[in-house]
Amino acid sequence: MADTTNDKDRLLEHQYDGIQEYDNPLPRWWVWTFWGTIVFSIAYWLNVGGIGTGQGRIADYEQDMAAFRAAHPLPTGPADPAKLLALVSDKHEVEEGQKVFAKNCVACHAADGGGLIGPNLTDAYWLHGGKIEDIHATVTNGVLAKGMPAWGKLLQAKEVDEVVAYVWTLQGTTPAKPKAAEGELVQK
Repeated sequence: MADTTNDKDRLLEHQYDGIQEYDNPLPRWWVWTFWGTIVFSIAYWLNVGGIGTGQGRIADYEQDMAAFRAAHPLPTGPADPAKLLALVSDKHEVEEGQKVFAKNCVACHAADGGGLIGPNLTDAYWLHGGKIEDIHATVTNGVLAKGMPAWGKLLQAKEVDEVVAYVWTLQGTTPAKPKAAEGELVQK
């Protein structure tokens, strides 16, 4: 039989619904692990550079971000119309732009560019300018008031150029269910 005198010493004083608890201490290894995590969290929060390798996590992050910015520069200045028009004549680039359009633009502009909640891209009427550089600026910067995101922040610069080339080729096509004309008439 078990020794009940020792069990009575371990019983806690309180009782709930006729149930009493034993006062069982945590294992020593668990207590030391707990205190070790507290010490580590303080060192991590202080970003101690001498622990582990490198200069610390914040310096590593800044270094990685600088390398990324160098590898992926943001476009500066307005788009070059001659470069964009050259893309329009390249069938492969237009096909790549069609893929980007199908993935990102169809929900608002329809697969054939006829317009759903977004404007019709096949007619000669434009809300934010109908020159190829205007279209590039609209795609890059978006139109928040109309719900169009700034695709220049979400897509690579090459993808933006390709989708603008594809949108340029849509002008003059006949969509299945075109949306009514919006904006100002712009002749090519």
